[in-house]
Amino acid sequence: MAAQRAFTTHPLVLRRVTVRRVHEVTPRMRRVVLGGDQLAPFTRDGIEHPAFAAPGFDDHVKVILAADGDVHAALPAQLPHGIEWTPAEHRLTRDYTPRRVDVGAGEFDLDFVVHGDGPAAAWAASAREGDELWFVGPKSSLRLPDGLDWIFLIGDETALPAIGRFLDERPLDAPAHVLVTVPDDSARQDLALRDGDTVTWVVAEPGDAAALEAAVRALPAPAGEGYAWAAAESRALLPVRRYLQRERKLPKDRLNITGYWHREETAAAEAEDTRAEEHAPVPSPLPWLVVRAAVQLGVVDAVAEAPGITLGALASRVGVSATGIGVLLPLLAAHGVVVGDEGGLRLGAAGEELLDDHEREEYAGPEGELLLALAQLAPALRDGASPWRLASGATLHDTVTHDAERYGELVEECEQLAFLLGGLTADPLWEGVETCLLTGPGSASVVAALDDAGRRSRLRLRVAEDDTPAAVLRGSVPAPERIDWTAGPADVAVAAKALAHRTDDEATLLLTRLAAQVPTVVLIEASRPDGLSPHAAEAALHAYAATGSPLRDSAALATLARRAGWRVDRVIPLGWGTEATVLRRA
Repeated sequence: MAAQRAFTTHPLVLRRVTVRRVHEVTPRMRRVVLGGDQLAPFTRDGIEHPAFAAPGFDDHVKVILAADGDVHAALPAQLPHGIEWTPAEHRLTRDYTPRRVDVGAGEFDLDFVVHGDGPAAAWAASAREGDELWFVGPKSSLRLPDGLDWIFLIGDETALPAIGRFLDERPLDAPAHVLVTVPDDSARQDLALRDGDTVTWVVAEPGDAAALEAAVRALPAPAGEGYAWAAAESRALLPVRRYLQRERKLPKDRLNITGYWHREETAAAEAEDTRAEEHAPVPSPLPWLVVRAAVQLGVVDAVAEAPGITLGALASRVGVSATGIGVLLPLLAAHGVVVGDEGGLRLGAAGEELLDDHEREEYAGPEGELLLALAQLAPALRDGASPWRLASGATLHDTVTHDAERYGELVEECEQLAFLLGGLTADPLWEGVETCLLTGPGSASVVAALDDAGRRSRLRLRVAEDDTPAAVLRGSVPAPERIDWTAGPADVAVAAKALAHRTDDEATLLLTRLAAQVPTVVLIEASRPDGLSPHAAEAALHAYAATGSPLRDSAALATLARRAGWRVDRVIPLGWGTEATVLRRA
C-alpha cells in the first residue's frame, strides 16, 4: 500500500484583494481582513480560475510588494495553470498564513507582526480600508498522518496565526501541546484550548535558539503516536530539529519544521541596498573547500554534539590529527562556522545552519559535487564534453544508474514538481489514455499530480525502473533508471526530469527507445531559471556541469527530438521556469 502523501496541491493563481477591516490582536500583531471578487471563481484575460482555497492550518500565501512602490511591475505572469515569476528588479515577496478563511463572506485574515521594519510589516502598519494587495497561493496544504495520539505545536509569535487556526479548527482530534516564545507578555493571545491540551508561554528575544530549545526539552513526553509541528526563526529551529529527531526519536514523516524568518534578513537587505550600484568581488573558493572538508570529516557534527570541545578532543573524535584540524580552524572561524579557540570550540551562526541537511548539500551533496566538477570547465568547453564526465570518468547518468542513493537525491530535488503540474494534468492529451509509462526522478511527483487531478485511478501506470513499482511511486525506494524495454507498449510516456542528468547523446538514446514504446512523450524539464531563486544566474552553469549542455529550452529539446524521430506538438508552460514539451512520433 502506498504511503500517505504529506501534502495536497492547489492551483497557483494570482489574485487581487482589498482591505476590508483592520484591528489590533495584540500591541505587537495587527490583523488585516482581506476580501474581493477574486476569492470566488473568476476570469482574467480569458483564463478561468477556481475559487480561493486554503484549507490547511499552516497554508501560506505569497504576498507581492515592490521596493519602488510599483507593484504592478512586480507581478508574476499568470499561466492557464500556474505562475511564471518573470524578472522584476524591485519585487519583494513574503509568505503569510491565513489566520481565518470565511468562504461565505469572501474574506480571509492575515496577521502581521508589526514591531519590525520589513516591507510587509510596513505595509500592514499603514493598511487602510480599500488598500489593494496582490498574492499567489497557497500551493499546498499539509496532510497530517492518520492515527496520531498527540501533537506538538511549537513556534514564536510569527507561528501564532497557524497555531491559533489549528486550535480553532482542529484538523486533528488529539491533545495539542503548545509552546510559544514571545518577546514580552503583551504578545500572548487567547487560544481555543480543550481538555488535555497544554500551553507554555516563554518570554525570550526573537530568534533566541537556546531559550526555544530549552523550552522544547521541557515539553511533556506523551504516550502513543505523535507529531511535531514547529515554525520560528530558521536558525533557532536547528537545535529543535536535532533534539526531536535524535532524542525524541520522531521519524521524518512525523516532523514538519519550517523557518518562517531569518534573523539577519533585514540587515542583509539594507547592506544589499547600499551596494546596489557596486559589483561584488569574485570570491575565493578556499572558504568553500574548507567548509566542505569540515562537513565531510564530521567536524561540524562533532562540535555540535560537544560544545566547548578542545582541539585535541575534536581531532581524536573525527580521526584527524590536531595539526590537520588546525589548518581548517582559521577560515572556519573567519566565516562563523566555529567560535572559540583550541581550548574550547562551539558552532557559530554559519555552523548552526550547516546542521540542516538542505544547507549542507551545497558542500557535501549533489550540488557540491557539481561545483567540484566545474574545475574541469575550461577543458570541457574546449572538448564539448560535460565537466562531470571529465572530473569523474563517467557521465552523471552513468553515475546515478549504479548508485541508488544518488538517484534518491535526484528524486528529492524533484519533489517540488508536484506543485507545478496542474497544466499537464488538465491537458486534453489524457483523453483516451489507459496506460502511462513513467521515467525520470520526477515520476513520483507526476503520480502525486495525477492523484490530485483525479486521473490516477483511471490509469495503469508503469514505471521504467526495475525496482518494485509501488515503492518507486510512493518515493520511498527511489531506484536507478534501468528501463525494462520488454514490458510492452503504452499510450503515453512522461519523462519527468529524465534529461536533466543526461548528455545530449544519452537523451537522444532515451527518446529513440521511447519511440518504440509510445506514440506520445511528454518531457518535463526546466527551460529557464526560476525567477524567484537567488541563484538564477548560476542555473545554466549547473546544468552544463551535469550534462555538457545549458538549460535546454524548447528549441534545444526540438533538436534532440528530431534526432530520435519525434516532432514537437506543443509546449505547456508550467511555471517557475518549467515546461512540458509534448512530442509526437514524426
